[in-house]
Amino acid sequence: MLDIIEFLVMGSFLGLASGMSPGPLLAFTISETLQHGKWEGIKVAVSPLITDLPIILAVLYVLSHLTNSDFFIGIIAFFGASYLIYSGIESLKIKKDSVELNVEKKDALKKGVIVNFGNPHPYIFWLSIGGPIILKSLNTHIWATILFIAGFYICLVGSKVVVALIVEKSKSFINSRYYFSIIRVLGIAQIVFGLTFIKVGLDSLGVI
Repeated sequence: MLDIIEFLVMGSFLGLASGMSPGPLLAFTISETLQHGKWEGIKVAVSPLITDLPIILAVLYVLSHLTNSDFFIGIIAFFGASYLIYSGIESLKIKKDSVELNVEKKDALKKGVIVNFGNPHPYIFWLSIGGPIILKSLNTHIWATILFIAGFYICLVGSKVVVALIVEKSKSFINSRYYFSIIRVLGIAQIVFGLTFIKVGLDSLGVI
């Protein structure tokens, strides 16, 4: 039971970190909220629920053919570690006005889908981090997989929805010290997770 809960916690943290960190989709969520109101921002926030399924299925198909190769699993783990550590460091370096907003017309959901499909982050995340975790969770229990995915998307989408609601009420939030404090704490946690992925990589390569 404890193992299953660990996957829920892991998914929730990764979803929160992905949802709150500055990037194309968060910027577009804020932009739509400022221009057209919270509901347009929320439409953008839920777009990963549409775009990520084919990405996840493709990644799982590729990874399922590599599960017998410890070498490839080790390399993927190192790639995931590098991505997490890099994201964490970037979060620690964040400054005011780092979220760039673009003026766009309405049709937020469609544009959110396009933005997310063109965003490299989901592909990198699911190939190097999310995909391997899902395969591992399947070896634990089906509920571990369900809770990991549920925790991830509830926090990913939920955090962006919360940002949209707060931005509509207080447009200064995105440049407040509270937001930057949250980002930096998540950045430190991402670095810690990255270090654990290095251990997984070394273990897969038989170094430890």
